[in-house]
Amino acid sequence: MSEKPYQKRLSTSQTPYTSNVHHSDKWQQQIAQVAYRFNQQYQNQSFELPTEVQAMPIFREWITGILAGRIVSPFWEIAQPQKNQHCLDIGCGVSFLIYPWRDWQAFFYGQEVSNVARDTLNSRGSQLNSKLFKGVALGAAHHLNYSLDQFDLAIATGFSCYFPLEYWNAVLVEVKRVLKPGGQFVFDILNPEQPLAEDWAVLETYLGAEVFLEPVAEWEKMIKAVGAKVVAQQSGELFDLYKVRF
Repeated sequence: MSEKPYQKRLSTSQTPYTSNVHHSDKWQQQIAQVAYRFNQQYQNQSFELPTEVQAMPIFREWITGILAGRIVSPFWEIAQPQKNQHCLDIGCGVSFLIYPWRDWQAFFYGQEVSNVARDTLNSRGSQLNSKLFKGVALGAAHHLNYSLDQFDLAIATGFSCYFPLEYWNAVLVEVKRVLKPGGQFVFDILNPEQPLAEDWAVLETYLGAEVFLEPVAEWEKMIKAVGAKVVAQQSGELFDLYKVRF
């Protein structure tokens, strides 16, 4: 296939995610690229893809919305937020608008690299439930804008595949910091052994965010190395969900 077209499109002026505090962070360009990809999607902008990518069956499922329903990670099935729990949704997208947070009666805090998603939630979340919605901060998963021991539950689904294991080692350390003792972290990982994995990785790369196909065994080794214990696991068509405690 041809060279990734998105690499030519993104200039500094287009970068939707910046951080003055962590401007020298080696992950900044990668984070900005992911934010740009999802800003395009949230704004319903068109993606310029090669003909051979558009001919892939997985692209047709993506463009019609069928794919999203197949690969969503239902975190609540292994870690449903409980009443009055303080929950942090990392990479939250528009989670508070589409999942039953009001039914769960849990306090929702978010952090997101897409300024479009952040602005959408902050403008609409309190209208849905001003008591439960506690706002969304703009920032990356390895620098959480929250305090020590603040949360009962942390969630991170749908974006781990865009970063290498080294990055996720830093994320797990940061999540451990903001969780209360005994708190839980539920996140998903892309399982490269799933039939959809390689085609999905190609599609996402051309949509603007490179995908890392890390072996599950390496993920589990890293989880253990940072002192986390897997307490529940659930497999999906593309992503495997993990619930861990530190």
